[in-house]
Amino acid sequence: MTTPPIAAAHQRLLIVDFGSQVTQLIARRLRELNVYCEIHPFNAVDEAFLDGFAPQAVILSGGPASVTAPDSPRAPQRLFEMGVPVLGICYGQQAMMVQLGGAVEAGHHAEFGRAFVVPAEGHRNDGIFAGLFDGGREQVWMSHGDRVTALAPGFEVIGTSPNAPFAMIADEARRFYAVQFHPEVHHTPNGRRMLENFVRLAGFTGDWTMAAYRDEAIRLIREQVGDGKVICGLSGGVDSSVAAVLIHEAIGERLTCVFVDHGLMRLNEADQVVSMFRDHYNIPLIHADEGDLFLGALTGVSDPEVKRKTIGRLFIDVFQKHAAEVGGAEFLAQGTLYPDVIESVSFSGGPSVTIKSHHNVGGLPEKMGMKLVEPLRELFKDEVRALGRELGLPESFIGRHPFPGPGLAIRCPGEVTPEKLDILRRADAVFIDQIHRHGLYDAIWQAFVALLPVRTVGVMGDSRTYDYACALRAVTSVDGMTADYYPFTHEFLGETATRIINEVRGINRVTYDITSKPPGTIEWE
Repeated sequence: MTTPPIAAAHQRLLIVDFGSQVTQLIARRLRELNVYCEIHPFNAVDEAFLDGFAPQAVILSGGPASVTAPDSPRAPQRLFEMGVPVLGICYGQQAMMVQLGGAVEAGHHAEFGRAFVVPAEGHRNDGIFAGLFDGGREQVWMSHGDRVTALAPGFEVIGTSPNAPFAMIADEARRFYAVQFHPEVHHTPNGRRMLENFVRLAGFTGDWTMAAYRDEAIRLIREQVGDGKVICGLSGGVDSSVAAVLIHEAIGERLTCVFVDHGLMRLNEADQVVSMFRDHYNIPLIHADEGDLFLGALTGVSDPEVKRKTIGRLFIDVFQKHAAEVGGAEFLAQGTLYPDVIESVSFSGGPSVTIKSHHNVGGLPEKMGMKLVEPLRELFKDEVRALGRELGLPESFIGRHPFPGPGLAIRCPGEVTPEKLDILRRADAVFIDQIHRHGLYDAIWQAFVALLPVRTVGVMGDSRTYDYACALRAVTSVDGMTADYYPFTHEFLGETATRIINEVRGINRVTYDITSKPPGTIEWE
């Protein structure tokens, strides 16, 4: 096991993943506490791995399996012999009990959703449970069918719930702790306090900061690149922009960015991106204006997957063509993030369901025959934004809502045409302007307009119209994995609809999408 070079300079916590859908949230909560951590599948964590990673503490995640089933996942036994604190969560608690001499049984009453844990008689309100039960009970989020029925030797019960008699347990002598609920989710209000107590007890000093990361990343980029040249595919999004500015600080003019303008950007967005990099950062930039090529290839295409694949294929072709203009570049920079890496590895080692492939994990480097520079590979999205602030990128740019790689093509169901894109751009600009005017932009994860592939009858100025309908989409989210619609007032929606219909020729009907994720996705295609 090779520890990432920047991580090697920090205290490290290991998260053993048993397949929970919210394992990433554990890592996010710890990073917020300035603790460096990594997620690794249980079947990739062996003795050699543990020796190489040398964790200062370990967390065992939840998971969908039953520990009572044959060949169900387990943690390596060596993990419990390292003398470091261990926290088991949900399935992680059950695996810990079975492996240390306790018992778990299936067939009991399950708990899913909100539950309340009360202190056990004579409980010790210290360790990772310090500061809990001030109100007499703790609200938590449960999601389990099996439950622990007998504690392993050395453990004592700290808290119980109606269907989990050992909801909180601890072996203080060995610094082993376990809970049946999920402290990492927002529905466990004091979950952050528990995790904070755990890392403090484990001796973490909070040495993972973006200021330190910036300095270390610059040093490592210089070591890797030496006197070579780097090209960076600039999309205009936060990730590639932060990567470009960071690399430019490290190697200066030996970085050249290639901005592939596919003609599917928002209103004036291409000009804004080019201006920021050429005027404010003086970074060499090739502006590849290839809108006609992309729109030509999309003519007659209505299937969303064909759209995505067409745009992806052309992007690679155009990027290669313009990258050749740099001459002698050995390195390709990408804005790969840590979630991209995690989600590209199945916890069970088997196939995973693909909702959307990660374009920057594999594929492009092999085709181009270049060495990769990925300075953000260890970061989550919110950490990238924090690094952008350290680098001095304008807040208006860092705080922008996410924008998909295929651009407006997937916000225009059906065939994409120049006429429809023009209508969509202007409608989207009005919607975002409305959100800014009402001071709502930072409260919303993502907002946009989708132009529907239908025309509807309307009446404007005593005349009949037959124009497009559009849908407004605005969601709240923590990380984009789940989302809910933003509860605009009727006054806001009415005012926005009036502006769009009055200011955007080609739209005569406005709707608001109130679908959550799941069952819907945030984008329409």
